[in-house]
This record gives sequence, structure tokens and C-alpha cells, in this order.
Amino acid sequence: MFYKPDCLHFLGHIPCKPHKTSGYHCSDCPAYTQIEKRILIIKLGAIGDVIRTTPLITRYKSLYPNAKFTWITLSPDILPAGEIQEILKLNTEAVLQVQHTDWDIAINLDKEKEAGALLKSVNAKEKFGYILKDGAIQPVNELANHKFETGLFDDVSKANTKNYCTEIFELCGMEYGGEPYLMDNHADKGFVWNLDRSKPIIGLNTGCGDRWTTRLWSIEKWVELAKDLQNKGHHVLLLGGAQEHERNLQIQQGSGATYLGHFSLKQFINLIDQCDLVVTQVTMGMHLTLGLRKKIVLMNNIFNPYEFDLFGKGKIVAPAKACKCFYKGSCVDGTSCMETLEPAVVLKAVDEVMAL
Repeated sequence: MFYKPDCLHFLGHIPCKPHKTSGYHCSDCPAYTQIEKRILIIKLGAIGDVIRTTPLITRYKSLYPNAKFTWITLSPDILPAGEIQEILKLNTEAVLQVQHTDWDIAINLDKEKEAGALLKSVNAKEKFGYILKDGAIQPVNELANHKFETGLFDDVSKANTKNYCTEIFELCGMEYGGEPYLMDNHADKGFVWNLDRSKPIIGLNTGCGDRWTTRLWSIEKWVELAKDLQNKGHHVLLLGGAQEHERNLQIQQGSGATYLGHFSLKQFINLIDQCDLVVTQVTMGMHLTLGLRKKIVLMNNIFNPYEFDLFGKGKIVAPAKACKCFYKGSCVDGTSCMETLEPAVVLKAVDEVMAL
């Protein structure tokens, strides 16, 4: 029996979709589409970093409309299956598969050693990003030098004026054109939310994770902001995961804001999609908000503000006191500068962004 393994629809281990839906065979299949490029993306890390790497898919699709994409990650559920043909969770089986496939382009954007080792071990005509060399992560070519150096030296990182997407596009030899994040809002999952849709819905994502707790804003300030937003006629929705549950219960009790609990990732994404605007720290919630193309007020203290592209839909607010804790997990002064960011400043930013 004749078959075409270079077809974009070909699966090998099971019938392809054109055969299942129309009974086509490879010898005379009108759906045959020759694979233009085989592109591997290695992005293992945090969910937020995976989301903000997806603009590369849009650009490569514009360059190679019939490219076949394979993405290997630790967070497969966050990626849009409709845009990427193969989404693989990092495991032995996935590593074997990518090591025994010939790639046109292979990209690793992670500085973890296992990711660098994987890029080094695959067979690709072009490689971009970082490989494992002499027991340490290093750039695979000069294109990766800039982003590599901002990760090594704080002074270089502080002086950087390029956002993340600009850096990763340059790392791949391209110029960033404002391509958006790609993400599924899971509107087809049938989630039902009890929300007052007669008012603008403002989400407050109140946590910041364990790694850099210097970002944390006090419960008292969240309560004050929630009250002020409700007084202005907004429906305030508290957002967070299991880690923020007790915090959100206290904010709910102190402000009367709506708190529906914490949910699975897909439900959480869909809940954020109900919001008109989200106030958040630099967290996964920020990336989800941007991926859903929602308005955003971003509270930032320890990161370079140039790193973030808000796609013309947001505003960054910072504490009145200059932060001394660049990428640090504990405050050098003992009391976080975040306590000098007043709710009135955040409220004003919400008004300005809602008017956009």
C-alpha cells in the first residue's frame, strides 16, 4: 500500500484525519499537504514562560504555512492544540522521539541543563537558543548572546530595554512584529460562573508564588482596593490558586468581593476570560491575562519593566519607594517597597486602562 510520510496529515500509527472523515488513500488524496519545515520548540519551564513563547508559532506559520510544529514541554495543557500538531510532555518517550527525528529548525529557549542537552542531541539543520556545553548552558550561536548575558549579569539585565518577545525573536534571527500570545480560552468546556455581568468585571489576582515573595501586596491593601472598585460600580472577582485560598477568603470577608474558589488550570483560564480587566503581579496570572487579550494593570517592583509587552491594553504601576531587590526573593530593607504602592494609585490606573 502506497503512503506519503511527508504529508502534514500523516500520523503513521493511526489513520489520518482525511482518511477517517473522507476515506481518502495517499495515492490520490486531494488533502495531501507536503511538510514545508519540521520545527521543534523546546520550552519546558514555567507555564507563563511557555505562554509567552507562543508568538513564535504565528511568525513561523507566516513564513512556512505548511510547517509541522512539535513542542516539548512540562506544561502541555497550556498550549493550543489547534495551532501545534504535536505537543509532547517531557519524558523518556518524547526524548526518544525528538532525538530520532530530522528537524529543519530546532529551538531551545530554556537555560535548564536537560533542555540544553536535548537541543545538543537532536539532528537539526538550524539550531537556535541554548545548548549544554562543558557541563553548563551556553548560547548555541551569537544570536543568543544578548538574552544569555541578561540572565548572567544584573547590571546588563537592568540596562535592557527589550521585551521578552523581542529577545526570543532576535535569538531566532527574526524581528518581533507584535505577534500575540496563542491560548485556548476553553469556552467550549461548559463552565458556568455566577457573576454580575451588568457591571464591568475586575479580577484581582492576589498572589505571587513562592519564589519572589518581595512582590507580595498586603491583604489590607487588596481589601481597600476591592472596596474602592466596588464603590465605583465594578464587580470585583478574586483570583488565585490553592496557595491564595486563605488570603482570598480574608479579602472577601474584609471587602465583600466575589470569591468562587480555586480551580483546575482550564477552569482558571476560563474564569479570567470572564474579566474585563485584571490587576495582577508578574505571575502566571499575568501571562494568562495577556494570552486572553484582556486589559491589565500590572504591579511590578523587582523586575525590569521593559521586559513586559502589554500589547497596548495595560499599564504598569510601581511602588513609590524605589525597589532595591532586583530579582531577589527577600527584601534587603526588611519591609517590602510594595507597602508604598497605595490602592489609590492602582485604582487610578484601572480607570485609565478601562478608558482605553
